[in-house]
Amino acid sequence: MNAISVKDLTYYYPKRRDPALVDVTLDINKGEFVLITGPSGGGKSTLCRCLNGLIPTFYGGKISGKVTVMGIDVSSATTSELSRYVGMVFQNPEDQITRMSVEAELAFGLENLGVEREEMYKRIREVARLLRIENLLNRSVEELSSGQQQKVAIGSILVMRPEILVLDEPTSELDPKSAQDLIELVAQLNRELGMTIVIVEHRLNFILEKADRLIIINGGRVAVDKSPQEALRSREVERLGASLPKVVQLYHALSEMGLNLPRVPLSVEQLETELRGALIRVH
Repeated sequence: MNAISVKDLTYYYPKRRDPALVDVTLDINKGEFVLITGPSGGGKSTLCRCLNGLIPTFYGGKISGKVTVMGIDVSSATTSELSRYVGMVFQNPEDQITRMSVEAELAFGLENLGVEREEMYKRIREVARLLRIENLLNRSVEELSSGQQQKVAIGSILVMRPEILVLDEPTSELDPKSAQDLIELVAQLNRELGMTIVIVEHRLNFILEKADRLIIINGGRVAVDKSPQEALRSREVERLGASLPKVVQLYHALSEMGLNLPRVPLSVEQLETELRGALIRVH
C-alpha cells in the first residue's frame, strides 16, 4: 500500500476561474523522502493542503479526482481522523501554534485525541528529547527563536505519531545554519523512524542529497518526477522553476566546457569526489 496516492486531482479555489491543480497523479511509497519544488504560485502548497484534508474542508472550492492517505479516502475522512496518519508543518510556525507554553502546545493535539494523561506526558518527553527541546518545555512560545518555534511546531505533530510528515517551506524564515539543522532533523526522522517525508522547498542545497525523489510542480501540473540526479541532469528544470544549487550550476558549466562528470553532484562533498575521479581519468 502506498503512503499517499493522488489520482487525476484537479482543484479550483473559490471564485477562481483557473485551476490551482490540474490532473495531478502521483504515488508516494511508505518511507520515501520526497522533495517538491517549483515557481511560486505553481500549486505546491495547494497539493499539501489536499493531503491532510484542509482542501476542500476549510478552503472550499471545487475538487475532482481522488486522494488517499494510508488507504483512507481524504474526501470521506475528518481532519481529526487524518491527523493520526499525516501531520503538516506550515511555512510560518506562528500560523499553527495556539498555546502559550511549549509543553501546552505539545499537549494540545493529544488532548483533542483524548489521549490519557500518563501517555500524553510520556510522548511529550520522548519528542522533546528527540528534538532536543527539553529545556524549553516551560518556556513561553513567544520567547523562542524562529528555529525553536519551528521545532515546537514539528513536535506538536510528532507527539501524535503520524506516519507521514508534510512540511510546507519550513526553512523560509530560518537562517542557513538553523535551516540545515532542521533538514538534518527531518532526515533523521525519515532514516531512523521510517517516516514518510513530503517537503516543499525552494532552498534545495540542504535537501537534495537527502531526497529520494524530486517533483517539480509548475502551473498546477507535475512537470518532473524523477530522482534528484536524473532530474537535474538537464537544465530544463530551471525553465520549470527549480532554483539550482551552486554545485549543480557548476556541474552544468563544466559539462559545457567539455568536462563531463558521471553523476550530478548534490553536495559539495559529492562534487569534490566527482572532480577527483574526473581528473584522475584525464591524467
